[in-house]
Amino acid sequence: MQTDFQNILNGIKPLFDDGKSREQLLAGICATLKEKVYHYDWIGFYLLDESTNQLVLGPSVGKPTEHTHIPVGKGVCGQVAESGLTKVVQDVSEENNYIACSIDVQSEIVVPVMKNGKFVAEIDIDSHSAGPFTEEDEQFLGAICEMVAGRF
Repeated sequence: MQTDFQNILNGIKPLFDDGKSREQLLAGICATLKEKVYHYDWIGFYLLDESTNQLVLGPSVGKPTEHTHIPVGKGVCGQVAESGLTKVVQDVSEENNYIACSIDVQSEIVVPVMKNGKFVAEIDIDSHSAGPFTEEDEQFLGAICEMVAGRF
């Protein structure tokens, strides 16, 4: 099944223009991605709390997770916070530093939100499919994160 990322991106852009709070905006993005991208089974934003050096779960959709606070450097999300680089895990069973949110998760992509070259947040997406993420996913999510950075 082919995903029309450009069409979805065009549908997300108006969310930035209607006076929503940052939390409402992030929740709207999560809901849109869950509805429109078949292989995105859990979508959430983690925001950096500089005072504790932890990622704090913001808006998300999908199965509830216990992982509401993640130390920077721990797990895939913490590694992205530390490096500021996108990480794609096509098979979570092969990842040494993986923090399991659900036994159904087979793959994960995490893309940082950078503001003036500094990590401020990230979007985390889990999939119940093995190896579904492509360069297109990375570019699409990167474009969303670039737009989101303006709200930090």
